[in-house]
Amino acid sequence: MAKDKSLKSQPKLPKRKKLDPDDSKVPAEEIMHTKIKKRKKMEVEAPVEVPVAINTAEDKKQKKDKKHKKKQETEQAEIPDPPSRLDGPHVMEGEEDLSPEERRVLERKMKKILKKEEKKRLKAEGVTLKKTEASGPSASQQALDYLTCWAENHSAWKFQKTRQTWLLQHVFDSEKIPDEKFSVLLQYLEGLQGGAKDTTVQKALSLVEESGQEPENIDVQKRAHRAREVIQLLS
Repeated sequence: MAKDKSLKSQPKLPKRKKLDPDDSKVPAEEIMHTKIKKRKKMEVEAPVEVPVAINTAEDKKQKKDKKHKKKQETEQAEIPDPPSRLDGPHVMEGEEDLSPEERRVLERKMKKILKKEEKKRLKAEGVTLKKTEASGPSASQQALDYLTCWAENHSAWKFQKTRQTWLLQHVFDSEKIPDEKFSVLLQYLEGLQGGAKDTTVQKALSLVEESGQEPENIDVQKRAHRAREVIQLLS
């Protein structure tokens, strides 16, 4: 009986309520949902920094240089290597189906491209291409040789209207026809006839008249002196 009383005198502990397995999951889901809401709110409220692109003059220059360099590399890549002809006719890739005429056209185009590139290269290096002209006697030299042949080797001489026309046009010019050749020309003019003779006399009269208006002009006086000799010869 004593044991029963002692057991009854001890305070009774509250019974633990059994937790439903579904009840333990509710707080975790609510916490997770709350965190997601807070995170979204922070993302919305946080200011978004947009990078501002500042294009300075130096940046523009660098972009321009890169673009120019890229263009040059593209042009160089487009130029094919010239076909080698050491081992006979070289057939480039894609030429197997071309006719002989089409191949010749293609080769001419290739030569033009290579020549153009060579000119560009020489121009960049400061070298200019000069066309070489065939050297030969001038018109004045040919006319004087014609006059000399008439005087010294008349058997081999042959009349040439072009040479005679040049001599008549410059008969009063001491620079074109020296004095030693003028005396020979006077002998040649003795046989002058027709319209060429009349034209030469008219030109000589005009020079004599002009000399009277410019008595101090040495060149005019020299031409007038020759003109008087021609008038005296042909009149």
